[in-house]
Formats: sequence, C-alpha cells, structure tokens
Amino acid sequence: MTGGAQVVKLGCQIVSVIVLSRLLQPEDFGIVAMTAPVVAFVGLFQDLGLTQATVQKKNITHPEVNILFWINMAVSTLLGVLMILISPFVAQFYDEPQVAPLVAAMSLQLLVQGATAQHYALVMRKMQFSRIAILECVAAVLGLIAAIAWAYLYRTYWALFIGGMTTMATACLGYWLSSRWRPSMPRLVSGTRDMVTFGAGITGFNFANYFSRNLDSILIGRRWGNEELGLYDRAYRLLLFPLQQFTYPLGKVMVPALSRMTDEPDRYRRAYLRVAPLLLLAALPGVAVAVALADTLVPLALGEQWRGTAVIFQALGFAGLLQPLNSPAGWLFISQGRAMDFMRWGFFAAFLTTVAFVLGLPYGAFGVAVAYAAHEYLRTPLLWLYVGRTGPIKAHHILRAAMPFVLGAHVSVAALWIFKTQLPGGPVVVLGTATILSYLIVSCVALPFASGRETLAEVRNLAAKMLFRKTGDSKA
Repeated sequence: MTGGAQVVKLGCQIVSVIVLSRLLQPEDFGIVAMTAPVVAFVGLFQDLGLTQATVQKKNITHPEVNILFWINMAVSTLLGVLMILISPFVAQFYDEPQVAPLVAAMSLQLLVQGATAQHYALVMRKMQFSRIAILECVAAVLGLIAAIAWAYLYRTYWALFIGGMTTMATACLGYWLSSRWRPSMPRLVSGTRDMVTFGAGITGFNFANYFSRNLDSILIGRRWGNEELGLYDRAYRLLLFPLQQFTYPLGKVMVPALSRMTDEPDRYRRAYLRVAPLLLLAALPGVAVAVALADTLVPLALGEQWRGTAVIFQALGFAGLLQPLNSPAGWLFISQGRAMDFMRWGFFAAFLTTVAFVLGLPYGAFGVAVAYAAHEYLRTPLLWLYVGRTGPIKAHHILRAAMPFVLGAHVSVAALWIFKTQLPGGPVVVLGTATILSYLIVSCVALPFASGRETLAEVRNLAAKMLFRKTGDSKA
C-alpha cells in the first residue's frame, strides 16, 4: 500500500514539475527556492523529533501524547511568528522584495504541520498503512490540482504555495479523522523528558542535514542569482527529490517494523538486508537512464527552455546513484535508539557537504552539482563504517548486499552513454528502450554475485505471489 501511494505521489511530483515548468518562468521557481532554505531551517525545530518518539516508544499513554501535541503546537506558533518577523530580512538578503510576503505566508504551513504531527504519529504507530496511503494520495492529487489551476489562472509563483498548503491541510484533516484521538488540556507527565531527549537527537541530525539539503540553494542564489538557482532547483527536483520521496515512505514502514526486532539481531539483520537490495534494484536502473540520457530527458520533461539544466541534472545524477544506498541508514539509527549517534553523523556529514559546496561554487550551479556528487562517493564508506560500529548491521553486510546493484548501475550508465545514439525512435521511445536495457544490464551484472541472485530470486517470488493473487481474485 505504501509503495502504491508513492507511485501516485511520484506521479504527481513529475506532473507538477513538467506542467508547472511550462506555465511558470525560471524566475518564479527561483523565488520559491529562495524561501525553501528559510522554511526548512525554521521547520527543523518544529517537530523536535517528537513524532518519531511517539512511533518508536513501546508503550505510550494519552497524557504523554497530549503533552507532546501541545509542545508541537506551541513551538509551531512561535516559529510562525518568527517567520513573519524575519521575512523582510530574507528579502533584503536576496535583494528580492517578492520573497518577503511568501516567507510570511508560509508561517501558515507551520501551524498546519504542528496540528498534524501527533495524529499522524498515532496512525503510523498502529501501522495503518492502507489508511495513510489513501490519505497521502488524496492530499497529493488535490495539491497538484490546486497548484496547476492557480498557475494557469494567474501565472505566478503563488501557485506553488497554494499547492503545498492544499496538500498539508487535506492531510491534517484526514489524520484527525483517522486517529480519532483528541487533545485535552495540557499537563506535564512522567516520561516526557525521555521522549524529548530522544527527539533532541533526531532534531540535531535534522539541523545538520538542513545544510546538506539547503546550503547549496542559499549559496547559488546569493552568488549567481535566481535564474541560475532556478536551473539548479529544477535539476534537483527532477532527480534527487523523487529519490528522497522514494525512500522516505519505505522508511515509514521499516522504522516501526525494525523497532520491534531490536531484541532479535538475526531477524533484524535479515529484514533490513532483504529490503535494501530490493530498493536498489528498483531505483538505480532508472537513475542510470537519467544520467546517461539527460540531454534527452530534460528537454522532453521540462521544455526546450530548460535545456541548460541538463548538465546540472547529469552531475547530480551521479549522487543519485548512491543516495538510495545511503538514505536508509537513518532507519538503523532510529530503530536502534541511536539518536545521538545519528546527530553526530549528521554534523560530520554537514561539514563535508559544506566543503564540497564551497569548492564548487566558483564554477556556478554545475560546479556545485559536481562537487556534491564527488562528496557523496567520499562519505559513503565512512557512513557505513560508522553505522556498523554497533548494532546487527555491519559494513561488510552492506558491501555484500549493495555491490552488485551499485556496480551494475555504473556499468549501465557507461553502456547507455556509449550506445545512446544507436537507439531508434523519438525521445519517448528512446527513453523507454533505455530503461528496459538498464534493468537488464543491472540484473546481468548482479547475477554472478550470490547476494544479487538472492535478490533477483526474491523479485521473482514476489512477482509470482502477486500474479497468483490476481489470478485467484479474478477466479473468485
């Protein structure tokens, strides 16, 4: 159910990128991208990791959830006021007056998110994934419709705000109705400190990770202006943002599931090492196609006016070849209760990312993209050595499980790059043919490895079960 919902959400994201890129100008996306780092930074302190604390805690009471709800609401209100106060200074920083009202308006999103947090956590804690999937699909579709309608009528960057606000408000209403939990008057209870401490570690990581996700936009916008930033932002959202959205919903399933296996290390290890290679096999062949055929994909998806972003997209694509491997490391930190280790890694990774961005900045958005991709290759072995210091998952487990598919994706990039001029047909046919070839190449490279054969066998078994279920349903 979660995978199906993600297909819908990714479809909405892709349609949004394609349609809105044709209705709006690069400058519009640049203005919204200028607000993104500010909103993300302020939002770091909104949840305080309390959603994860509610999901992970083995036993939780109404008074405990209630105090966490009111903490979320109080912090969200204070941060909303802060957003309004700093909006003129953000506009002054970028020397772009249109940024100020947009930053102030986004304070409303903080309030909606604060009201959603604990209700969402309770639904997630019960592992009601079907209900969550339906809510997310409805919210994504309504947000997409609202954004496109506003862009069509007014041709302004406010369409992006309206779309996001519609999605959040729909989800908030849905989780309140689904959880059936209602807050009461706030009152401190024992056990609050432990949950807040756990949440502090998550917040610390999120604070550090903010730089990894937003410092590039700040630096490019400040140094090169909104047009260059708009090109970079479209490249980022067309590739890396969908990848993050691909791993995030799977994490919603894996974190509560793994949290229940921490007392059974062998079972924990088998569960993670069963899922991680499947994620790589699903995601990496598509990334390989995007990297090798960026000059075909970008103009087709965004229009000819965005052709200049193809080289940026291609550079970011090499980082995308490793992100589906690295992003799930957070599942291990959280499910094992290693919030402080998670925070320490976040600060170290943020330092590496900052160095990469500064080194690439003199060469424009393309230089930043190249530096970011190079840094991803540097930090990958360091991440898994750190994760493997404690817990059931060691670095050699990850190397064995991931190597066949990461290697296969790189071989696919090289093969498609060499033979792409030989692929027949128009852009759509070329991309479709390349995608089929990429999955075949990655599968062939994985076959000589024992872990690769295990994962491919798992895919066959899953496909057979799904086919059998559909056949049984049709007979019934």
